[in-house]
Amino acid sequence: MRAGIEVAMSAIRLLVLGAVRQHGRAHGYQVRNDLEFWGAHEWSNAKPGSIYHALKQMDKQGLLRAHDIAPSTAGGPPRTEYELTPAGEEEYFRLLRAALAQRDPKTDLLSAGIGFIVDLPRDEAVALLKERVRALAEWRTTVTSYYTPEGGPGQLGHIGEIMHMWVHAADSGAEWTRGLIERIEGGAYVFAGEGEPFVGVLADGQENPYAPRDAARAPEAADGEDGPDDAD
Repeated sequence: MRAGIEVAMSAIRLLVLGAVRQHGRAHGYQVRNDLEFWGAHEWSNAKPGSIYHALKQMDKQGLLRAHDIAPSTAGGPPRTEYELTPAGEEEYFRLLRAALAQRDPKTDLLSAGIGFIVDLPRDEAVALLKERVRALAEWRTTVTSYYTPEGGPGQLGHIGEIMHMWVHAADSGAEWTRGLIERIEGGAYVFAGEGEPFVGVLADGQENPYAPRDAARAPEAADGEDGPDDAD
């Protein structure tokens, strides 16, 4: 259970650091808006409480630097904008590399890593993905050391379906990763140092067409003290 919590925390930290980094400086509502625009609230723990909690926590940890700016036109306390510190930049790339290289079957950290993969040089991205393929192969070997896929899941009763699922996850994960490697090696996408990358963030105040219904509120109202302290 602890490992699952750590993966979820790593995913939200990577998402928040990456969103702030793409803006240079961003306030909490911008980060939330971007993550909802990417659909991260559907496949990760990127809920409002988690986002604002991560911002404040990483500010305290020295990964982000907070700046109070003028109050919004709606009144209330000053907005807080955040930017990455050198330590935050280092942590961002550490999390990004781990997300791409590890074989963890959970999709939130991998999805976050793919979302920011072009922040790396092309050759490094390929090398990390190849490491993921090797890790998946090792995992498959571990599973098949006590489960023979050719014998079918029934050999272990209904519990065999778990092993069958793991083998399938390893095979499909490796197949997908090899396809991505092939596309990247073939010149797909714009990576670090190659020119202007694809921009996937919303301008400040730009309406998010994919925002959840409960998020349809004015940015000024959402950002006074940058949300609750507790993560969802």
